Amino acid sequence: MSYTSKLPASWNDKPPPRRVEIDLSSPGLAVFDLERLLFTGRAIISHADEVWPRLYIGDQDSAENRADLSRHRVTHILNAAHSRRRGAPGFYAYMDVSYMGVEAHDSCSFDMSVNFQPAAEFIHRALSRGGKVLVHCHVGVSRSATLVLAYLMLKQNLTLVEAICAVKDNRGVIPNRGFLRQLIKLDRQLFGTH
Repeated sequence: MSYTSKLPASWNDKPPPRRVEIDLSSPGLAVFDLERLLFTGRAIISHADEVWPRLYIGDQDSAENRADLSRHRVTHILNAAHSRRRGAPGFYAYMDVSYMGVEAHDSCSFDMSVNFQPAAEFIHRALSRGGKVLVHCHVGVSRSATLVLAYLMLKQNLTLVEAICAVKDNRGVIPNRGFLRQLIKLDRQLFGTH
């Protein structure tokens, strides 16, 4: 499988993409290969990073910084670590922000795939209307990244490898192995080439 950038030309002023070959037909080996690819990503040096035009992955601090959210004109927040203790729409009551909470655990056994379609729809609606979306979890590397990768696959027609390549150079992410297996399954369902 080769990777060709599908980022909008105006946003992607980068050198031509390098060729990435990963065989997703063997899930165990594929997870290892995907992790190696993910480890080549950019180091995290900020609380939130733009990984696709107007789409950010961030941590809990980025979601709780109302001044930064306003300054960056964030219109939608998808909290992939929603719980009764942390993250509620009421936090954004005096801001013009739409909120979606997903109660997800960063565990290999947690079924994140049930959230792929609803999260992708939320992100897609926001971006289609010119909004800016922050997808966050506690640290901003596993749960939030998984939902963003699923969005890129479901709504931007990127393969899993293409989605990882689009994200990792802007923010170092590493979904847990269970989430990677679920993304591999989604890749098979969407592209059926493996």
